[in-house]
Amino acid sequence: MSNVSTQPGVLFEGLFPGPVVARFDQPASSSDGGAVLLSALDRRLGLSAALARRLVDERQAAKVRHSLRDLVRQRVYGLACGYEDCNDSARLRDDPVQKLLLGRDPLVGEGLASVATLSRFENALSRRALWELGEAFAEVVVAHHHRRRLGASVRRVTIDLDVTDGPTHGEQQGSLFNGHYREHCLLPLAGFVQFDGEREQHLVALILRPGNADGRAGAVGLLRRLFRLLRRSFPRAALRVRLDGGFNGPRLLAFLEGEGVEYVMGADPKDRTPGNRVLERLAEPLMAEARRLSEDSGEGERVYGEAGYRAGSWRRYRRVIIKAEVTHYGDRPLRDNDRYLVTNLEGDPEEVYAGIYCLRGEVENRLKELQYGLKADRLSCHAFTANQFRLILTAAAYALMQELRRAASGTAAARWQVSTLRERLLKLGAWLQASKRRVTLRLPQDAPWQAEWRRAAANLGALAP
Repeated sequence: MSNVSTQPGVLFEGLFPGPVVARFDQPASSSDGGAVLLSALDRRLGLSAALARRLVDERQAAKVRHSLRDLVRQRVYGLACGYEDCNDSARLRDDPVQKLLLGRDPLVGEGLASVATLSRFENALSRRALWELGEAFAEVVVAHHHRRRLGASVRRVTIDLDVTDGPTHGEQQGSLFNGHYREHCLLPLAGFVQFDGEREQHLVALILRPGNADGRAGAVGLLRRLFRLLRRSFPRAALRVRLDGGFNGPRLLAFLEGEGVEYVMGADPKDRTPGNRVLERLAEPLMAEARRLSEDSGEGERVYGEAGYRAGSWRRYRRVIIKAEVTHYGDRPLRDNDRYLVTNLEGDPEEVYAGIYCLRGEVENRLKELQYGLKADRLSCHAFTANQFRLILTAAAYALMQELRRAASGTAAARWQVSTLRERLLKLGAWLQASKRRVTLRLPQDAPWQAEWRRAAANLGALAP
């Protein structure tokens, strides 16, 4: 480009050996050059196309400028790139890479949808349409992993459910005070699936609930749908459900046993006031042993055991795993920390507790990625349905980022969290050149993470030009 520019610049003097002038005058350029990976990821999953097929376009055809599929893609790709608000579309309207992701000419193609168009889109969906979108999302994720794992080879699918909060600061529908989180909020329920011994837990559902919803609300319905879907795709796989103590209740336990699935669920009296005296009495011999060991060693100690237990609301006895622990932190006095699980799994109590149940702690990392990496808690629409739609779009963006992490297997990027993936693989300055034959992205020659980017691109089917 020419060195002559009429754009105003910023002059830095006295900081460097010579004066430095900064101008925003480079045409056909973008700060999201690496985001072309998103289109390849989406093509592999068929995600945005599947979501768009479940939508009914009730707009007047003569006035339509942006297809429903393009609106879905614009929002999902934007979320993955860190643009969580519809308002961001005003700044990105003519970004060449964002246009390229929608299949438009990056230089002369029509700009992205406006803020008003996206706002109408988010607020137009009915509860039935949102249910359809949730079904489509789960089906796409499960079908994708069935293809890559050849369904019949999967021996066990583990399902994890967990609850997170979306703080509210306005008059959103469903915003109510939650005593556990001590704030007004909405209360999404997230579902994940994990195949055999793989490290990653894949998001399959993200369901919005009012801020005062019972922790178990919606769990049976979601599990029933997932069981049906997983059994169809992985007919030979055993299903295992891991839940924390907030889901514990006679209805859910009876449902899981009626479905014939494995389960391990928290049953901690410490999480309730008053505690469960029967469980505490059953654990006392183990706690005495843990205290003795701790006094001898001067460190925290734990002992595992089990007991048969029947709560007042249960129709029969069930196996309860006991972790009798004494914690020791610095100069603080020793502290009892007894914990309990209810399960139908066999095996050594320590293996069930530490080797199976505790692994569900990884779900907390997935939830943090959703909130901190993709702003899943940005539920600022007034309508409950609009906020549920935002969650579905966020779930779709997260599915792409999880697949990006898998595409980068064999590199350090395979363990990066969402925000790191974005900063190092998507946020690449790019200059675009377009001709009738091709579009060329000129990326920084000395980009520090280009080896990881190239590996992901190759695994997604990219070829040498």
